[in-house]
Amino acid sequence: MTREHEDLLELLAEVRKRLLIPVRGLSDADAGRRTTVSELTLGGLIRHLATGERLWLQILKTADGSLPEGMLDTDQYAMSETLSHWLSAYEKAAAETDAYVASLPSLDVEVQLPTTPWSPPEPRFWSARRIVLHLIHETAQHAGHADIIRESLDGANSTAQLA
Repeated sequence: MTREHEDLLELLAEVRKRLLIPVRGLSDADAGRRTTVSELTLGGLIRHLATGERLWLQILKTADGSLPEGMLDTDQYAMSETLSHWLSAYEKAAAETDAYVASLPSLDVEVQLPTTPWSPPEPRFWSARRIVLHLIHETAQHAGHADIIRESLDGANSTAQLA
C-alpha cells in the first residue's frame, strides 16, 4: 500500500468518524425522526452511506459499467431496520472498502461508471482514487447534514463531542 492509499483511507476514516458522532446514544425512534422539512433522518443517512459504500465497492470491483442493483433506489434514504443494524452494516461496508482499496497496487486503476439517468450518454471512467475521493466527499457532506439533524433533534452539538 502506498502513502497515497494510507492518506486517503485515513481521511475517509476521519469523515466516517465525524458522521457517526451525531448518532451516539440515539434510540431507534429518534434515529428515524425528521427534524427539518427535509425527509432526511439520522438513521436514513447511515443506511444511505452503508448502502452507498457497498454499491461503490461493487462498481470499483466490477469496473465494467454495470449498474449495481439498488443504486437508483431512493428508499435507501429512509430509516428501516434498527439503527444498530445500519451501524453494523456501515462498519462492515467501510471495512470491506478499506481492505479492497488497500489491496490495489495503484489508485490509477480505471473504472467504467454505470449509466444513470443523470449521466452523459457516453461512457465515463473514474480512477480508483476518484472513487475514494467521491466517498470522502459524500460522507463529509452527509456528516454536515447529520450535525444539523441532531442539533435540531435535541440540541446536541457534534463539535463538542469530537473525542
